[in-house]
This record gives sequence, C-alpha cells and structure tokens, in this order.
Amino acid sequence: MSRFVDTMVATAAGAGERGMTTGEPNAPVHRTWREVHERATRMAGALVADVSAGDSVAVLAGDPASIAPAVQAVWLCGGSTTMLHQPTARTDLAEWAEDTLKVLTMIGARLVLLGSPFDALAAVLDEHRVRYAKLDELDGEPLPAPVAVDESATALLQLTSGSTADPKAVRITHGNLWSNAKAMEVAAALDPATDRMVSWLPLFHDMGMVGFLTVPMLFGIDLVKVTPVDFLGRPTLWPELISRYGGTITAAPNFAYAIAARRMANVADGEWDLSRLRLALNGAEPIDPVAVKAFTDAGARFGMPAECVLCAYGMAETTLGVAFAPLFTGISVDFVDPDELEAGRRAVPVAPTNPAARAFPLLGPPLPGLEVQVVDESGAVRGEREVGQLRVRGEAVTPEYLTVDGPVATQDAAGWLDTGDEGYVVDGQVVVCGRRKDVIIMGGRNIYPTDIERAATAVEGVRAGNAVAVRLDAGTRRERFAVVVESKLAGEANAVRELSKQISARVVDAVGLRPYSVVVLKPGSLPKTPSGKLRRSAATSLVPSAD
Repeated sequence: MSRFVDTMVATAAGAGERGMTTGEPNAPVHRTWREVHERATRMAGALVADVSAGDSVAVLAGDPASIAPAVQAVWLCGGSTTMLHQPTARTDLAEWAEDTLKVLTMIGARLVLLGSPFDALAAVLDEHRVRYAKLDELDGEPLPAPVAVDESATALLQLTSGSTADPKAVRITHGNLWSNAKAMEVAAALDPATDRMVSWLPLFHDMGMVGFLTVPMLFGIDLVKVTPVDFLGRPTLWPELISRYGGTITAAPNFAYAIAARRMANVADGEWDLSRLRLALNGAEPIDPVAVKAFTDAGARFGMPAECVLCAYGMAETTLGVAFAPLFTGISVDFVDPDELEAGRRAVPVAPTNPAARAFPLLGPPLPGLEVQVVDESGAVRGEREVGQLRVRGEAVTPEYLTVDGPVATQDAAGWLDTGDEGYVVDGQVVVCGRRKDVIIMGGRNIYPTDIERAATAVEGVRAGNAVAVRLDAGTRRERFAVVVESKLAGEANAVRELSKQISARVVDAVGLRPYSVVVLKPGSLPKTPSGKLRRSAATSLVPSAD
C-alpha cells in the first residue's frame, strides 16, 4: 500500500480548520483539507470508471483550488498525475498543441483534466481527438476507499524544464514521494500547528507541485496559494500575503527575491509584518549572495529576520529536495580562489575581502535518506574541496525518465544518479558550481557562467536575473563566450554601445576574460523554460555568428 496516499487521507480527517486559501487578492476562499478531500472523493467517483490503477492522467488548469482536489482524485483512483505546461498570451497555440500531443503520447495519457482558464482550449483538444474531462463537471458518488497501489507505482510524471521539442518526464513513484516529503519535513522542522506556507510558484514545476501543494496537503499545513501571474503582475503581493496571513514558510528561485527586493524598497515602513517568516527557501537556479542580501535588507524594515533565508539544492530526479542548509542560519558563503577553482579543480578558501574571490553559497548537508558524492570523469571519488561531478543516491531518487524513445534509467548499477552539476563538498555541505554542459573552457580554465552573469547584472541598466553567458564553438580550440542581456535601453544605439562596454569591463574584472560579444535585447526576449528558468543553450542562437 502507498504510505503517501494513506497519510494524505488520514490527514484530511484530522487537520481541523487547516487547509488551503486561494483567490487572493480579490476574493479569498479558505477550504479545509477535509473539504478538499471530500471534493476529491467525488471527483474520483466520477473518474474511476475511466481511470484505473497505473493510468496516466494529465492536468491543464490554472486555479489551485481546482487542481488540488483533481490531483488527489487521480491518486485516489490509483493513477499518476502530469501537470502540463501552460500556454501564455504569447504562446503559438499550434506549436503548443504539437508539443502537448508529444507529451501525451510519451506518457501514455489516458485522459486530460481541463480547468479554468484553459477550458477554452477544449476545441484544440477536440481537433486532435484528445480525450478530456472538465474539472467543474466531475462530480459523482464519493469513492469509498482509495484504489490500492504499491510503493513502486507512479505518482507523478514531472515534465522537465528543457526543450519542448524533445520532452522528458521524471517518473516519481509513491515511495519516492513519501521518502522525500518525510525528509523535507524533518529538515525544515515542519509543524502543522504553527506553520503557514505562502506561495505563488507554478504547479507544473516540482517546487510548486511537490513543495507547495503536495507537502502541505500531505501533512495538513495551512497554505495560501496564488498563481505566478498574480506575482508577476504585482510582486509586492507576495510579501503582502506573508504579512497578512502570518506566513512562516515560502520559497522561490533567486530571480524572484531580486524582483521583490526592488519593489519592497518602495513600500512604507511599518506597512507589513514579516517577523514570523522562519524559512524563505531559495533554490531552483543559481543563488546570488548579492540578491539575497538585497532581499534581507529590504525585509529588515518589516521585521523579517535575515536568518530566515534557506539556501537549497534540489531536482525533480530526487522528487524535489537534495540538500537544505541548516535552519535559521541565513546564507553562508564559501569564498574560493578563482585560479585554483578554474585550473586546479580545487576550492581553496580565501578571504571574503579578496576582490577576485568566487562566492558560492553553502547548500547544506544531504536530506535524510540521500547521499551525495563528488567524482572525477573516471568515476573515482574526490575528496573534500575537490571539484567534480555531483551524484546522488537514495530512496527518493527516481528510477527512470520517460522519453519519446521510451524509458531511460536514471541510476547506474550502484544506484547513483548523475546530477549533471559540478561542485564540491565542504564540512558535509554541498556546493554547486554550475551545470557541467554550460562550463566555458578557455586556456585550460573552467569558467562558470554564473560568475559572468552576476557581473553582467551588476551593471546598471541590465534587468536583474536576465543575463546569460553562452558557450560558442564548444569543445574546440577557439572556444569563446558571449553575454546576452535584457535591458530597457535596447534599441537606443548609443546607450547600447555604452552598456555593452560596461558589461565587457565588468566581466573582465570578474573572470579575466573578455566576451566575444555582448548582445542587448528588449525585455521578454531571452528564451526561458515554462517555469521561468533561462535557457542558455537556446540563447546561443541570439548571438550573431562570425568567423
């Protein structure tokens, strides 16, 4: 039997008034976890004739209040859930339909559950003969008991944030989900009696779906949930809700903290109370210590403790979390010698005052039940502060990917998953230097794109979190790199020339190398994944070619 489903059902019965608040900022509605579960049992009763144990069901909806009971209903029927990537106002619907059909075929979807505002896409699904059911029409006799499945059954098929032309899904089992949720419960010291989670993260991303829907639903923690559109439309809504509801836990990628810091500076002293926030998790993309400090400085005016910042490392291949920094210690930064890092592959500590130092946040020890190892290219284990390939092993690690060409194992014979990241370990804590495929190799040095990108975004006029360093002529003797940024100055020739000079100078100061070119684009031009991550490989096409 699934410990995950059994616990979720038991929690619904005993969570009292704790539940999920949606509809902010206009029409907030609170539903207890019992009410969510009762709705889920009715939806499951309507689905059980079409969905059997092991069936894959896709969900396309925007309202968290509809998604929560829908995914629970699928689990009650014994099926697995896949959150489809959502089209935006700028999405070409023909391309979206083509990509979505590939995904549905790849996962063998039995059905698509369609909810607002995407029920308007019913005609597109009809055109392609895709079976679907509208969430607001699913209401049957309550399913009396969950369909029994074992721990190896699939619970989630999490689409990765890569190219939609070649989709891939991480197959997360009930055992994976239970193991990682329990590990995060311990590492984050979750307490349903006192904690309240506040989130705008998308539910088609693992941090949103697992961390800020499944986990609170599983353990009965109060949740305030809005959508990414709500946050992007008014970033100050995020801290405003933390203040209004006494939020204790939140999370976001680094770029969101940078945006929030800028907007919070315009809010009057005393307007919010952020003093109860004990955990502001920063993960899903490289963490910039400068952006973190800007956020904690901005939050200090509202009583937010700087120690609430929790740097984390995670990936869908481990369900969600890999490592959490120690609680309520704030960000800890490892300053290392750049020459030793890039040429010697060692993280030799230097003084924080060293202007050339590379700064990497410490991401904490592995979560309970997980091991992290650093190896070289031959698979030999590296020592303390020696840089190499990061790999992870444990119960939370997924067994396989689903691809358009069929299943692909994620683990080697000994159970290790290659994360694709480079890093090292110091005092038991994980440090991530960068993605192995993105490392720029010049003159025998390994240059990490994040160092270049942080230098570029430090230049006034560059949009925070919107700079990409890309490899050109990768693997050749003439390998080089370019910097692509977004700026409101794009289109103003003189301003762009000056901005490009400043970016080049700042990059030279940071890494000792000059970019082959600097490309300045208007806001909204950089390619991103559906969850908002910058796509370095796709950005390469934005650099004019030259011999």
